[in-house]
Amino acid sequence: MKDPRDIIIRPILTEKAMRLMRDHNQYTFEVHPSATKPEIRYAVEHLFKVKVKKVRTIRVKGRPRRLGFGLFGRTRQWKKAIVTLEEGQTIPIGGV
Repeated sequence: MKDPRDIIIRPILTEKAMRLMRDHNQYTFEVHPSATKPEIRYAVEHLFKVKVKKVRTIRVKGRPRRLGFGLFGRTRQWKKAIVTLEEGQTIPIGGV
């Protein structure tokens, strides 16, 4: 199994992610593209010392972007994980 610090890249701190934290006890992370749900569960439990109830993953596709006159490119693809914690568990990120 990979090192937990290699699986969890960074927390996602958008308005929607903050609402999920506050209302549903769900935390959103950018994760390694090849990470599986059991690896993500292991990484969150060991890095933050919490109990994970459920893990959902999403592959975010790159969007087309203009790079100048007649040039087009794409933003990078990445993987997002939404982790639901057991009742009473919290992770201290984002000031929530």
